[in-house]
Amino acid sequence: MCLCSGVWEGMDDFPVYHGNISKHTCEDLLFKNGKTGSFLIRDSETIQGALCLCVYKKKVVYTYRILQTHNGYYTLQTSSGVEEKYFKTLQDMIRNYKRRDQGLATRLRYPVKREKLQEVDTTNNDPPDYEIVEEPSDYVEVLPS
Repeated sequence: MCLCSGVWEGMDDFPVYHGNISKHTCEDLLFKNGKTGSFLIRDSETIQGALCLCVYKKKVVYTYRILQTHNGYYTLQTSSGVEEKYFKTLQDMIRNYKRRDQGLATRLRYPVKREKLQEVDTTNNDPPDYEIVEEPSDYVEVLPS
């Protein structure tokens, strides 16, 4: 499986992708929706480069790890002995799991979409941990010892 950074390029355009949210935040979003079959995709907290498909069913959130093969196909990590299914796109995977009896706790029915793109907090009220030097004469030359 390809678990390289950058594997999930273009995910910001995928409305059910919530990015780097915690398991707890994910569960809060799904419980807030409260409908069996509600789902979203988030980054895995335990495996860098993997995603998680999180599905709500009767007050329980089921989490399935999404991996991408070296040839670009997507699959859900399965228990040993269970046949893996491969999909060309994440949309194909979701389309498949919207059907009944595909191996999930319940079929995917209600996408929980991001309310807005997650923004990086650029407001930092802490003073910088460096000194701003305005004149070149303020520099000190450091020589090796």
